[in-house]
Amino acid sequence: MSGNIVTREFPAATERTRTTRDAPLAPGRAARVLGLKRSEFDLAVHLGRIRTAPDDGGGGGRITHEEIERLRAVDGFPEALRASVRTVGTTEGAALVQVTKSRFTRLARLGLLVPVKFYLNRYRAVVWLYLADEVEQFAGDERNAPLLKGRTPEGLRDQLGEGLDLRPRNWRGRYLGFLLRQADDPWARAAAVASLLDGVEVAEVVRDPYERSHLHRFQPVRPSHGSPGSPGAQLAEEIMTAADPDEIEWLRADLADAVAAARERRPAPRPARSTVPAPPRPQSPPGEGGESGRLRGLLGRLWRRDPTG
Repeated sequence: MSGNIVTREFPAATERTRTTRDAPLAPGRAARVLGLKRSEFDLAVHLGRIRTAPDDGGGGGRITHEEIERLRAVDGFPEALRASVRTVGTTEGAALVQVTKSRFTRLARLGLLVPVKFYLNRYRAVVWLYLADEVEQFAGDERNAPLLKGRTPEGLRDQLGEGLDLRPRNWRGRYLGFLLRQADDPWARAAAVASLLDGVEVAEVVRDPYERSHLHRFQPVRPSHGSPGSPGAQLAEEIMTAADPDEIEWLRADLADAVAAARERRPAPRPARSTVPAPPRPQSPPGEGGESGRLRGLLGRLWRRDPTG
C-alpha cells in the first residue's frame, strides 16, 4: 500500500520541481546568474540585449531560462556581455579616444556621441554616460578623424556658440526606444510617447478625457532622481520632457497615430449608461401647475410670512 502511495505522489512532486526550476527569474536573480551588476543588467535590458518576458504577477519583466541559455551560448560570455554595457563619463571617454574633455563634450553636444544614461551628482549637475564601445567605434571611423584633431569646423562652432546641446534630446530618443520595446499593448505604446510630452501637449492631442484617463493607466514609471518636488527631481523632469519645437511636433504626431491605432484595436473604456429609469417628477398640487402655479405658491408663502398681511 505504501508503494502505491509513493507511485501516485512522485509524478506530482516531480512536476512541481520542474515547474519551479523552469519558472522565469526575477531581475535580481537573473543578474546574479549572468554575472552582472544590477546596473549592468538593467542597462542590457534597456538596450534590448537581454530580452524579458511579462510577469504574470504584474511586476517587472522576468527572464526565461531559454534567454539565460541563449546569452550563455554567446562567444566570450560573460565578459563580452559585460563589455557591451560598459559606460564611461566625459573624463574616461575623453581618455579612451585621446581627446580633451572639452572636445569630448563638444562632440556630445553636437549629437555625435549619444548618451545612454544620466544621473545627478551631489551638486545637482547632470552627468552623462556613454557606451564605451560606441565611443570607440566613433573614434575608429576615419571619417571622424577631422573632428578628433585640429580645429572644429566653423559651422559646428557656430551651433555650439548658439547654445546647441543635443544630449537631452538624444537621450530621450534612446529612452523612447526602450519604452516601446517593453510595451506589449497598443495603449502602452501610446503612453510611452506621451511620457515625453508635457501634460498640456498630451491634452491638446488626446482631447477625449476617457482616452486620457486610460492612457494614464499605462504611463511608464520615470527613473527617480531625488524626492518628488526636489530641485534634482525637477531638473530630471526637464531632461525627460521634450523641449525643442520640432521634437514636440514629431512626438505629437506620433502620439496621435499611436492613440488612433490603440482606439481601433481596443477603444478606451467608458462608463456604462444607466439602465435604471429616472424617478417620476413630483406632481404639482392642483392649481399650482406650470410657471403661474409655482409663482402663486411662492407669493402665497411670502404673504403668509408677512405679519402685516
